[in-house]
Amino acid sequence: MRKIIHCDCDCFFAAVEMRDNPEYADIPLAIGGRSDRRGVISTCNYPARVFGIRSAMATAHALKLCPSLTVIPGEMEKYQHVSAQIMAIYRDVSDFIEPLSLDEAYLDVTDNEQFQGSATRIAQMLRERVFNETGIIISAGVAPNKFLAKIASDWNKPNGLFVITPEQVEGFVHSLPVEKLFGVGKKTAEKLQLLHVYTCGDLKKLSAIDLTEKFGRFGQRLYELSRGIDEREVITHRVRKSISVEHTFASDLITVDECLSHIPALYGELMQRFNKLKQSRSIHGSFVKLKFNDFSQTTIEQRSLVHNEELWSALMVQGYHRASKPVRLLGIGFRLKDKEEISLKQLTFWS
Repeated sequence: MRKIIHCDCDCFFAAVEMRDNPEYADIPLAIGGRSDRRGVISTCNYPARVFGIRSAMATAHALKLCPSLTVIPGEMEKYQHVSAQIMAIYRDVSDFIEPLSLDEAYLDVTDNEQFQGSATRIAQMLRERVFNETGIIISAGVAPNKFLAKIASDWNKPNGLFVITPEQVEGFVHSLPVEKLFGVGKKTAEKLQLLHVYTCGDLKKLSAIDLTEKFGRFGQRLYELSRGIDEREVITHRVRKSISVEHTFASDLITVDECLSHIPALYGELMQRFNKLKQSRSIHGSFVKLKFNDFSQTTIEQRSLVHNEELWSALMVQGYHRASKPVRLLGIGFRLKDKEEISLKQLTFWS
C-alpha cells in the first residue's frame, strides 16, 4: 500500500506577489495579459475568485466581473526561483518526487521513516517548512494513490490538509461526483448523466464491459477510478514529448493569408526554443494549432522528419479551412523523440 502526498501551492503566482507586495494581500489580484491584447488570466488570488474569476479566463471578461481587479504581468523568473526552493524542501523528504508544474508535485513517502512513517505528519511538516522558508502556503492531500491524493489536496483549500486512509477509500469514493475524476470533462459528464450516473457510486453499477463499449479504452479507467483504484507510480523523470510556441493576436486574423504571414516569425521562435533543449532530441512530427474567435480550436499534425515553412503552410491552410472563421491564436510545434544512438561495431573475422 503506497503513501502518496500531493502538494499544491495556493494561487502560486499571486501568492508570490502578495508575499513581496503587502498592498496586494487583501485586494482582488490576478496575474495575466493585458485586456487590450487579448490577454488571459494565468492565476488569481482568492479575493478575486469570489467574483468568479478563474485561470484561463480572458482578462477583458475578468475585468467585467470585477472592475476593481488589479492585473499584473508577473515575473516568471521569480516564480521559477521560488518553485526551486519549494522542490528542494520536498527533496529533503523523498527522492521520489514527480513535479506536475511549478506549483505542485507528488511525493511517494511509502518507505519514509520520518515521524514513524506517518504520511500525515510528513505532509504537515512540509506545509510548515514551505511557509517558514518561502512564505508560500501549500495545501496537501494524503492518500494511498495519486488519483485520491490530488483530489484530497483540493478538498480543504486554501491552506488545507486532507487525509484519505485506506479504510476510508471506499466510502469517500462512493459519493464523489464523476466530474472529479481525471479525464472527465463537460462532454463526458453529460454522457454519463444520460446514463443516470452522477457519482462514483452510480458508476460502480456499470460493468467494465459496459463502460468500455460506451467510452472505449477510457471506460476501463472509469471502472478503476470509481473504485478508488490507481496503480500509477510516482514518476521521477519525464521526457518532453513536444515543444511549441503560440501567439494570441490583438485583432483577429480574417484570412488564411494573414495566418500564413505569421509563420516565419513563429518558426524562428520555435527553432530558438528547440535549439536550447539540453537533451539530444530528434523531431518526428510537426503540428499547427489554431484557436478561432469563438474559442473553438483545432490542431492538425503530420509525422515527418522534414520541417520547413512549406510544411507549416500546408498544415495551416488545412487547419484554417476546418472552420474558416477569424483566428485569435496561432501556434506551431514539434513532436519529439529520443535520438537513437547507433553504434557501428567493426566485425573481426578470425581465420
